[in-house]
Amino acid sequence: MITGIRQKTVVREGGKIEISSPELPAGAIAEVIVFIEFPEQDTTEYLLSTEANRRHLFQALKDLEHPENYIYVNPDDL
Repeated sequence: MITGIRQKTVVREGGKIEISSPELPAGAIAEVIVFIEFPEQDTTEYLLSTEANRRHLFQALKDLEHPENYIYVNPDDL
């Protein structure tokens, strides 16, 4: 029989993780899978996170300086 226990804990110095549960029998073999929650990345930070993205974004900003190149669309025509 397989049973599961789900707990959240904080990773300690040296990458150590400790869980404690009375449901865990002494001497039993347990498989451990660790999922790490990272802080959510700011959208702007994400968009600027690679060189290719930075080039495209900065080019798009430069393109905004030339309204004669804008393409206007009437939503009623769609």
